[in-house]
Amino acid sequence: MPQTPPQTSSSAPSSAPSSAPSPTAGATPQSAAARPYPNGNVDMGYNPPGVRNTDSALPLHPGEPVVHDYAAEDAAPGNIAFRWIHGSEVAAKNSDPRVQVVQYNEDTFLMRQNVGVDWQAPFTYLLFGNAGALLIDSGATANASHYPLRDKVDAIIARWSQARGRSKVPLTVALTSGEDTAQNAGLVQFAGRPDTTIVPKPLAAMKGFYGLAGSWPSGTGAIDLGDRVIEVIPTPGTHRDGVSFYDPYCDILFTGDLLFPGRINISNDADFVTSLERLQDFAAANPVRWILGGHIDSMFVPGKTHRRFMTFKPYERVLEMGPEAIDDALATAREIRGRKLMMIRSDFSLLNGVSPDARTRDWPEGVPNISVPFHF
Repeated sequence: MPQTPPQTSSSAPSSAPSSAPSPTAGATPQSAAARPYPNGNVDMGYNPPGVRNTDSALPLHPGEPVVHDYAAEDAAPGNIAFRWIHGSEVAAKNSDPRVQVVQYNEDTFLMRQNVGVDWQAPFTYLLFGNAGALLIDSGATANASHYPLRDKVDAIIARWSQARGRSKVPLTVALTSGEDTAQNAGLVQFAGRPDTTIVPKPLAAMKGFYGLAGSWPSGTGAIDLGDRVIEVIPTPGTHRDGVSFYDPYCDILFTGDLLFPGRINISNDADFVTSLERLQDFAAANPVRWILGGHIDSMFVPGKTHRRFMTFKPYERVLEMGPEAIDDALATAREIRGRKLMMIRSDFSLLNGVSPDARTRDWPEGVPNISVPFHF
């Protein structure tokens, strides 16, 4: 049966009339029919073919599901708040939202767990496509009354569905590590949720789900959200089952515990080096705008991190890192491979075979050593 084409969130520009106003005509009053420059000047090329655009306008009451075009060459625009909620000295008196939400763009949401609920304050990410949504990681707390992640995800999906004229949006919940409780404890909140697929936590089952049983860790998997296909890249090293996710719409790598601004605890240095080599090759072949990890430990001054178990982190560095962080991490990982030590870098520290609370007097050359005032 023939179907009516779905509505789209953008339309191709029409051909320009021969009477289109010129840039130099701005000072001359124009008739309503000619329309003042630059509004109505189809020659300006604000949205040329091949440029990725988020939805600037949607039908108020869509009669059919709105379909977004995710295929283009450049990264979708997006915005990350500079300052995340960073806890309080007395966690019991913290009045911040239990889940902080930043809307990166219309189809991408960044969320952080309240530092007062869990000192690790992990990040989770919600991505939408034309056929479904993906939640990357589920936080460090199972109790929904303390950490209402599912309620927050449901609210975002409901609002997104209403704007897109959809009755339901299937959800996939995937983890950067099934071994890491800071990334998977909230998974139980989604058990039994309708229209929900949960990627299994056991390593063998997870490999099978992504079709990687015979190619781990060299192969790649995929999660198709409907014209927005998220690539799954095996990246063990901090965890045996570690994976990273690449979003070709926003050109973002979600790396969990493998690479983030903080104290990175290496469990297997050979796997860690190999995983970073894999990401380096991947980034050379695919555009990467941002690396978004699972936590922030680093301060706003180079090489310094907050101590573990702190529920107040007032001097946090920003979350996002550029793709050059892969090169820096790989060079450092190669240097400490086979050695039990901690090595400080500007944006993170690598700890190989040492305590998570380890300290070092060795300061990297070329990195300013700035003292941060104690905040209590």
